Amino acid sequence: MTTTDGDATAVPACPPPHRFERPPRPLPDLRTLRRDSGAAYFTNGLVGMVFAATGPIAVIMSVGVSGGLSTAQLSSWIFGIFFLNGLLTLLASWLYRQPLAFFWTIPGTVVVGDSLGRLTWAEVLGAFVVTAALILVVGLTGWVRRVMSALPMPIVMAMVAGVFLQFGLDLVGAFGVDPSVAVPMVAVFLLLSVVTGLGKRIPPILGALLAGVAAVALSGRFDPAGDAGWLAQPMLQAPQWSWQAVFELVVPLAITVLVVQNGQGIAVLKQAGHEPPVNVATVACGLWSLPAAAVGAVSTCLTGPTNALLTASGQRHRHYIAGMMCGVLAMLVGLLAPAFVQLMLATPEAFIAVLGGLAMLRALQGAFVSAFGGRFTLGALVAFVVTVSDVEPLNISAAFWGLVAGLAVSALMERADFTADRASRAGEPAG
Repeated sequence: MTTTDGDATAVPACPPPHRFERPPRPLPDLRTLRRDSGAAYFTNGLVGMVFAATGPIAVIMSVGVSGGLSTAQLSSWIFGIFFLNGLLTLLASWLYRQPLAFFWTIPGTVVVGDSLGRLTWAEVLGAFVVTAALILVVGLTGWVRRVMSALPMPIVMAMVAGVFLQFGLDLVGAFGVDPSVAVPMVAVFLLLSVVTGLGKRIPPILGALLAGVAAVALSGRFDPAGDAGWLAQPMLQAPQWSWQAVFELVVPLAITVLVVQNGQGIAVLKQAGHEPPVNVATVACGLWSLPAAAVGAVSTCLTGPTNALLTASGQRHRHYIAGMMCGVLAMLVGLLAPAFVQLMLATPEAFIAVLGGLAMLRALQGAFVSAFGGRFTLGALVAFVVTVSDVEPLNISAAFWGLVAGLAVSALMERADFTADRASRAGEPAG
């Protein structure tokens, strides 16, 4: 296996720092893509896409319907978050040879829903544009990397564990709600996990997916309704400037993208052994949020849960295949938004709960180990508890407040850990 840094003359031992992280060279060609492909990575990409295209879409639909959006506006919104962000995911994963799944801020979507009773849709779109510009400025200045490097990883991972905990709870809850779907899916997953020879041919999560499809089909509960068209019809929508919308939406949206969502995504990828391009990802979020706003879609972000699903199994240097697969599928979902949403929402809730829960078990385990395996344990505990509490002062998600509370507690009561953490960082190689 060749590596991009095998030639000492090609990569200096300690190159000068660059504000914008450069992609590794050479870029993957068709032969490299074929070599790194595999069933596990296609499956992880599929599962990540299935997760993103089910429950989160329901949030958008609920917000849009309660806010009085038309069917055409909703379809355009869904097209934007999948097709545009799928294209970004495909390109970024290929360029940086790691899974970089970009979708949309779900907490920000909820904030938007709370504001639609007071703001017009055009004013909301104006806030989307201002938010995109703010995120772009933060990325171009390089401030994000400084903030992220200053955040203790145990506290960030405790916040991530609090966000991911619901996946485990939903997995367990599915046994009580819908055992006819949950039991065969978990049984097949365990069988393929224990019988390693069989599991190499059929990845456990793929087996669980197929078992769930069979269970739903046999139960006769796959019941799509309606006669929506197949292809999405994105519509350009003009934003309108409003100080009220700017004050009400821009800061919460920017926080959910830069700190909550991107923070989760970066932490998850680092936990999986990757080194995500923090500044480039932030700039990409700002740039991509502009055309997304033009078709009525909420701000782009580096997603946490989907990236965790993409890195759930397989070899680290091949994870980018799952990211590219997810990007291609997202583009297809965007093009076929009306039909796809109708089909996915026709499945029982337990199907998605079990599938996402099984795929997230290892990621949840890793988050707990990182959070409580060393320094900042009290701050990590506070971050976890506040995140799980789901309190949302100022319409900002509990994940953000968990991070703030954990940092505050550690700053007051775990100062020695900050000193030790700075010392360990200072001892790392400069290159």
